Amino acid sequence: MVLDMNLDDLDRMRAIDVDDMLSHIDALPDQLDNAWQLAHTLPLPASHQSPRLIVLCGMGGSAIGGDLAAAIVAPTAPIPFVVLRGYDLPAFVAGPETLVIASSHSGDTEETLAAADQAQVRGTRLLAMTTGGQLADHANRHGYPLWQFTYKSQPRAALGWSLGLLLGLADRLKLAPRLGEDLAGAVARLREAAKGYGADSGLATNPAKRTAGQLIGRLPVFIGGGIFEPAARRWKCQFNENAKVWAQYEPMPETHHNAVAAIEFPADHKLNLSAIVITSPTQDHPRVRLRNELMVTMCLHNAIMVDTFQPQGDTALAQLLHAVQFGDYLSYYTAIGYGVDPTAIAPIIELKQQLARSH
Repeated sequence: MVLDMNLDDLDRMRAIDVDDMLSHIDALPDQLDNAWQLAHTLPLPASHQSPRLIVLCGMGGSAIGGDLAAAIVAPTAPIPFVVLRGYDLPAFVAGPETLVIASSHSGDTEETLAAADQAQVRGTRLLAMTTGGQLADHANRHGYPLWQFTYKSQPRAALGWSLGLLLGLADRLKLAPRLGEDLAGAVARLREAAKGYGADSGLATNPAKRTAGQLIGRLPVFIGGGIFEPAARRWKCQFNENAKVWAQYEPMPETHHNAVAAIEFPADHKLNLSAIVITSPTQDHPRVRLRNELMVTMCLHNAIMVDTFQPQGDTALAQLLHAVQFGDYLSYYTAIGYGVDPTAIAPIIELKQQLARSH
């Protein structure tokens, strides 16, 4: 990796970002808006409108939208919303009162296709969210609803579509009140925030660029509790795929029951850590808020670089989406600082090719 922290050099940025990942990050508000509108026009038969359990099956960028949607509806949804990653479904995923959402951007994710096959055999209600591929064929062949959309990008870069469709579905299933109003406010805030995070905003006034500079040469650790746990996970995955660096996420308060025991020893293991705690005075549980403060103090006492990120917004959805947006820009500028293409994922493609040859 080539280190160059001139994040205001737009020509260099364009030369590195050959597939224009930045445009997808900039487009998050539009993706959400378009997906929400589409979700209210797509087929949802009566048989799918009163589930007792919702299970989203997906991987990577096609699964994280489920985590985020589940966090938002959890306080009001009268039924469980579960996200499963893998080939096999647990025994409780069965029968017509279970709605299984098979989410695969490409439609060719082998784990999701395997789970969809099992869900079909077990008599669940199925719904596919995809741009096409084998999953679309599976839906058409078995006659269950296909929520198909068109957006050409890596799955992680289409989060606004996968999440926006799920929020629209949640609205139609009445899992949370005021989702439309909350999303409209959140999208407006995202559009405003993007002006300060975008490439044209200089390092001196751009917090995403400044924070990226602090993470170069360090192992990032992202900490979040409650609704911000999936945001911390999203940050971790974006750093893996965009910036091509190892990263870790820790759920609060769980981290205070295990990971924190190692806080005294990073230097002994030559770990150059940099922690960011996602925290909100309005959305965190009061004890989580205290734990976040204590975590910062403990990091400082043990010579670990630490910062906090406080999402902005009047609602839980606005704050969660703001956290996601900031993390996306942060991972992008870290990639540019390292001189790596934020879109390319050669090891993942190679793994898929090796797996395909094994069939």
